[in-house]
Amino acid sequence: MPLDAIFLTALTAELNETLPGARIDRIQQPERDAVVLSLRTPASGNRKLLLSASSNHPRLHYTEEKYENPAQPPMFCMLLRKHLAGGRILSLTQLPMERAVDLCVESTDELGILSQKHLLLELMGRNSNLILTGPDGRIIDCMRRVDFEMSEKRQVLPGLFYREPPAQGKLDLRQETEEGIRSDLALVRQSVTLDVWLMDRYAGISPLIARELSYAAAGRIDPDLTACDPAALAPALYRQLRGLLTGFVPTVLYRGDTPKDYTFRPIAQYEGYMTCRTARSFSALLDDYYLSRDREQRTRARTQSLTKTLTTLRSRTLRKLAAQRKELEATYDRERVRQLGDIVTANLHQIARGQTRLRAVDFYDPEMREIEIPLNGAVSPQQNAAKYYKDYNKAKNAEKILTEQIALAETEADYLAGVLEALSRARGEQDVAEIRAELVEGGYLRNNDRKKQMKTKPARPLEYRSSDGIPIYVGRNNRQNDLLTCKLAYKTDLWLHVQKAHGSHVIIACGGVTPPDQTVTEAAMLAALYSEVSQGQNVPVDLCPVRQVKKPAGAKPGMVVYENYRTVYVTPDPKLPEQLIPE
Repeated sequence: MPLDAIFLTALTAELNETLPGARIDRIQQPERDAVVLSLRTPASGNRKLLLSASSNHPRLHYTEEKYENPAQPPMFCMLLRKHLAGGRILSLTQLPMERAVDLCVESTDELGILSQKHLLLELMGRNSNLILTGPDGRIIDCMRRVDFEMSEKRQVLPGLFYREPPAQGKLDLRQETEEGIRSDLALVRQSVTLDVWLMDRYAGISPLIARELSYAAAGRIDPDLTACDPAALAPALYRQLRGLLTGFVPTVLYRGDTPKDYTFRPIAQYEGYMTCRTARSFSALLDDYYLSRDREQRTRARTQSLTKTLTTLRSRTLRKLAAQRKELEATYDRERVRQLGDIVTANLHQIARGQTRLRAVDFYDPEMREIEIPLNGAVSPQQNAAKYYKDYNKAKNAEKILTEQIALAETEADYLAGVLEALSRARGEQDVAEIRAELVEGGYLRNNDRKKQMKTKPARPLEYRSSDGIPIYVGRNNRQNDLLTCKLAYKTDLWLHVQKAHGSHVIIACGGVTPPDQTVTEAAMLAALYSEVSQGQNVPVDLCPVRQVKKPAGAKPGMVVYENYRTVYVTPDPKLPEQLIPE
């Protein structure tokens, strides 16, 4: 994504309207590579500033997202709290045409003396970093330490003086002249496109902006410079370069309704293939653009190991189930085994010791045809007959045992599928922790950190309010489903669940009063949305009073039975939860 130096210039200018003078009330590190500063700004009240050194999406902006703290604050977070908590932001400056900013904070040291610390954020892809330095420029610590083995050119370690990232040897476009462009274009002898030439020549320009400059100056995104007239191209290119640093507009590029890119100015090169939409601010642009992406990425990272474990367990259970069903099918032919035992018993006088086959009349066949029955020559004729009766009784007992085992295996496979579905809807560390605790209690995982597990507090179900003002509660996992249905809900409330599919328990807190149809419809849509058929249409949702819902003894978490229900059909709307969040 083109968070280039010019975009950062526009973003820094916007943040400087409210940041200077802000007090740092709180410091969080919700992710390994992200820090959130809770601020009291003189101009805009309480704000949260996100500084992300992510290798995929490094950025800096105000955020409205609510981040969860880890159970134990990272050491770097503790260090930032020690040096910056309660401090006052003096300035935010960008390193000249670099993807790096310096947040200067005035705070008191251990002796109560005011001093200036610098929090430097380098937004450079996989080399992104967040570095804290003292007033003398010496590094106190950093998010990613870089030693001599990792880089011979530049080390980032506590105790060393901070050095700016090495220059790339490119020109600062603010110092460019029209004559300089014309003379350098005239020197081009090898075939090279204008957009590549611009990126190689100027610092801080992204590929998107290089193509846009080419399109605006030459009418194409990739004209060959050897075929261009320097005298005609240079003035147009100079005007475009000068215009880059003025009139910043936070712009998002959409393909249909999907945001695909963003930049600091309107883009014309796509000629209708993409449309430009203006955001409220650069901070709002970045916050909205990365909100869903970050949630999905964080959720995948948190749930990856659990998903793999659950998938393996479920696959193993399904293989075991298939084998048991095959064994059960084999027991259905046991009556024929008993008949063969009867035929052998009736013909014991014809069997000689050591005989391996018996040819005799099948008196169970209406046509009385002869058949051949295999025998074990190492045992007596009586033992051969007894072996058939033993196999018959074994198959009879196996049918009973296998039927019970198959029922248990089907329940377990269904339960694991439900946990996987709940895990796919997890949206935070606490959701994942609850699912992990459930698996530990069920014996599917070992509790390697008993002390940490004991500190995990159960989260409350999601709470919404219908258009008619009636509370609606949604369980986020099996433990919350049990808590909601079996303990929190009144017997006179309404219970909803998607029919014959895994999903959340939903409660309409109506207290025995028949809720309006609109409330029932909205609750049913939530039940469908928080289920494995959330993408379906006309989804059947069952509903009944809570008193009709029972949890069988010994049932796994989240599993209930219900009766005297009715069914409604709804199509889930992904935007509905936002509309029903209580104020």
